[in-house]
Amino acid sequence: MSDDSHVVAMRMQAANAESNARICEYDNALDVARPSMRLRPRLSIDGNQWCALYGENLQDGVAGFGDSPAAAYVDFDKAWASPLRSLEANGHG
Repeated sequence: MSDDSHVVAMRMQAANAESNARICEYDNALDVARPSMRLRPRLSIDGNQWCALYGENLQDGVAGFGDSPAAAYVDFDKAWASPLRSLEANGHG
């Protein structure tokens, strides 16, 4: 490998590392912006599923359910973004 090609390869590796770092920063910013990450709903076990609940109870709050805490948070984020009439139609209200 010539000296020039070695320098080019090093520059490409550096650019790739910088690109990967930016992608990680972007992914982290998206994750931090999720309602479940900002609001930190209370996590508990409800029957055979995890429940992420923001509020005093299921009737007055927002909840998400899942087989894992991560799945409950994903469901919570969906519920947070859903109009009330959509939740009632799906038996959540």
